[in-house]
Amino acid sequence: MDYIELEVWKQCSILVNSVYEATKQFPTVEVYGLTSQLRRCAVSMPSNIAEGCGRRTSKETIQFLHVSRGSNYEMETQLYLVLDQKYLVQTDFDSSKNQIIKCKKLINGFINYYKSSNR
Repeated sequence: MDYIELEVWKQCSILVNSVYEATKQFPTVEVYGLTSQLRRCAVSMPSNIAEGCGRRTSKETIQFLHVSRGSNYEMETQLYLVLDQKYLVQTDFDSSKNQIIKCKKLINGFINYYKSSNR
């Protein structure tokens, strides 16, 4: 199966697009701050899933999935900061938070799959 067919990759890609859309509203003073950081974290998630799928061993794949999961946690933290700065309204925060949780669960499930398989 190609990585673009994986639900985890698809959901992380949805999150990337929503982050890009949300950060368009951020103040220009944040271009090199939270806007840039959030976008890098978001892009890192599906990118590392793809790179992990291209590796030859489960150990290598799991390593990239862990990086993806780390980016997810980093992004979650930044989302709280964005809410504190009032760059997002609560409903947009809640929607993003729910997508982050969905991605976190899928990434964890994918890690567990690779840990249990003899690939």
